[in-house]
Amino acid sequence: MNADESNQIWDAEQYAGNARFVSDLGSPVLDLLAPGPGQKVLDIGCGDGALTARIAATGANVVAIDHSQSQVEAARDRGLEARQLSALELDFEDEFDAVFSNAALHWIKPPDLVVANVARALKPGGRFVGEFGGAGNVGKIRQAAMAALRSRGLDGEFVEPWYFPNAEEYGALLQAADFRVDSVELIPRPTALPGGVAEWIKTLAQDFIAPVPEEERPAFLIDVEKTLEKDLRDSDGVWWADYVRLRFAAMLASAP
Repeated sequence: MNADESNQIWDAEQYAGNARFVSDLGSPVLDLLAPGPGQKVLDIGCGDGALTARIAATGANVVAIDHSQSQVEAARDRGLEARQLSALELDFEDEFDAVFSNAALHWIKPPDLVVANVARALKPGGRFVGEFGGAGNVGKIRQAAMAALRSRGLDGEFVEPWYFPNAEEYGALLQAADFRVDSVELIPRPTALPGGVAEWIKTLAQDFIAPVPEEERPAFLIDVEKTLEKDLRDSDGVWWADYVRLRFAAMLASAP
């Protein structure tokens, strides 16, 4: 399933209210990118442009793309050059010094096409730096949602939208596209949620809700939260998502 096939609908206002932590926690991967004046950078899956704006503030020339028109409009409201475009449709060639992506690549399949498109978009010696969901990401939430679907006679495996590779798998994918992998690692990162797991699912995992008849969805979300309460809700009532991120930095081979 790629972004075009998913039932996920991205609403910039909803995202800002329930998932601002996604960009707030993006500083380490932005530091890994280390953008600078005059560099031309492509930001894949820019969202509302919160991190893109920080790249642009370094003096870099940034082109931002996102599948969601709502997010693109929010990014443009920040004064950014943003386009509604999928990473599967990139037609840039030898144009960018770096390609950056935060919390987007697990949505876009097939991943080998994304990596090939990025390689074509980069200048020789260009950098590809990013972070996205890795193996085990939101494993408990995923299992609870699938169990709630199975109890209703629905197939959660069929609707899952994500690609969560391990470090070895993604490193091999990069190498196959002529990248030199400088670093690739899985980083467990339990993350406090501004609302409950139900709000997280409604914002970031709508594919698990889509098969459920509309009148049954409140009960479905309650069932998921009941299953997870012991493991993911602390004594202060704060919900935590069991995030695992895959962070990487790679350089495209220079022309001979």
